[in-house]
Amino acid sequence: MKLQMRFRLSTMMFLEYFVWGAWYVTLGTWLASGLHFNGQQIGLAAGATAVGAIIAPFLVGLIADRLFATQKVLAFLHIVGGILLFAAASQTSFGAFYTLLLLYCLCFMPTLALTNSLAFRQMNDPKQEFGAIRVLGSIGWIIAGLVIGSLRLEATAIAMRLAAAASLLLGVYSLTLPHTPPLGNRNDRFSLTNIFPREAISLLKERSMLIFVLASFFICIPLQFYYAFTNLFLNQVGVENAAGKMTGGQMSELVCMILIPWFFRRLGVKYMLVAGMGAWVLRYLLFAYGNPTTGMWMFWGGILLHGICYDFFFVTGQIYIDQKAHADLRAAAQGLITFITYGLGMFVGSWLSGFVVEHYALATPQAGVTYNWRAIWIFSTIISALVLLFFLFTFSEKEDQAVSPQAEDPQLNSVIP
Repeated sequence: MKLQMRFRLSTMMFLEYFVWGAWYVTLGTWLASGLHFNGQQIGLAAGATAVGAIIAPFLVGLIADRLFATQKVLAFLHIVGGILLFAAASQTSFGAFYTLLLLYCLCFMPTLALTNSLAFRQMNDPKQEFGAIRVLGSIGWIIAGLVIGSLRLEATAIAMRLAAAASLLLGVYSLTLPHTPPLGNRNDRFSLTNIFPREAISLLKERSMLIFVLASFFICIPLQFYYAFTNLFLNQVGVENAAGKMTGGQMSELVCMILIPWFFRRLGVKYMLVAGMGAWVLRYLLFAYGNPTTGMWMFWGGILLHGICYDFFFVTGQIYIDQKAHADLRAAAQGLITFITYGLGMFVGSWLSGFVVEHYALATPQAGVTYNWRAIWIFSTIISALVLLFFLFTFSEKEDQAVSPQAEDPQLNSVIP
């Protein structure tokens, strides 16, 4: 791949994840502190991305794969999305805000797959070339957090407006990307099996695969506690520049990506997945018992464990899916697990996290609404531990079936940074 093309695709990835990181991480803080929404409303708002993830495969399969060039679909979705995000940032009632945010997520979530597919189409060897380009997405997320945290924009609508402006910029920039026409025939009849072939669904008949999918679904429920409420939690307990500090999670993710092959050779599939889920249990315990003074190291530990939590479970899981599915079903199988986890699992997690946080609300005259964060994080710990124990004692996969990590690029199918 030519250097110019690499730069163009890297810029696309940087802007794609800058947009997401600019509004998503601090959403709960703004909704609680600026708009005074309750815990259930914050959870539902954070779960709008899950609704988008549920709908995204159908939009991509029907429109981008069959009717219009990818760069044009990207441009349309980001421009319309930027307008919707600007409008959402100006709302003060939950109904109007949630409606606009949900419409925005229906625009944004399909772009995650579209940016990947556009990049793949320009590469000679995706396994060798994609990682260096996709890493710019994580850097974009990190830069967004550092900017918003250092400028103290976490409790304001400015963060969302910044994301909206970046979305409009990416929409215009998308029109300059290489022409990437649809590969499907627009005259072919569209059906659900175009997205999730029966052969991919039939993988669930295998016991180990079914257990893995169930564990992935259930572990995404406590995951939503982290995504929706960590920034609000850190701000309420008095951590300075919480958004900036939270970028340590993405930095640790990059380091863990490098370490995955080394650990894979020593642990294998099962215990890589166990280590990932175990890190979730430890993370929530650290959040429950840390404090912003002498216990700040515990908050840092919980943040930095993000690399193990995400890479060791989700990236290893993507490798496991890749090994189990036939070559012509791998994309569909990855799409199916993404639909189940980031779609259905995180949607359930958004509802449950909001309910639990609101249950532990503490109204104080001086500080407004605060929460019993220790109880909230212990609840998350218990869910994570139950999923871990379920997986540990029911999943069985022979070591000789483990995929060779040298043959895989763990970043190839990475979705959430």
